[in-house]
Amino acid sequence: MSKAHPAVTASENSAKFAMAKDKESWLGLFAEDAFLADPVGKSMLDPDGKGHQGKAAIERFWDNVIAKANLTLVASQRIPCDNTCVAVLQATNDLGGIKTVIDMVGLYEVNENGKLSSLKVYWDFSELMAQLKEHGIG
Repeated sequence: MSKAHPAVTASENSAKFAMAKDKESWLGLFAEDAFLADPVGKSMLDPDGKGHQGKAAIERFWDNVIAKANLTLVASQRIPCDNTCVAVLQATNDLGGIKTVIDMVGLYEVNENGKLSSLKVYWDFSELMAQLKEHGIG
């Protein structure tokens, strides 16, 4: 039996803990100096497009974004390479009967201790806004 790849495990646990709304376990996946961009680039979630550096900033991201969501995250693929894993994901968010569905690609990088040093999630924020507008939100 082969040992689980640490970046794949981090990817799987990130999705599992986010869906379970388990803030403590999710934050525990990250190194103290970790970097998070979700989505990568400028958006209403990150107007400067600089991402979130350090565990305190990542915790604020949890409080402002993940804690308010009712997520279902499904990975169609997880591809490990060296200390990284690329995950092809689909995120469904249930906003009290209104659902949004967004395709994503996550790049998970772990350090020598298996902690996330970088998590970059690529997805189209304008697609989310278009779906919300279809439902009269935004």
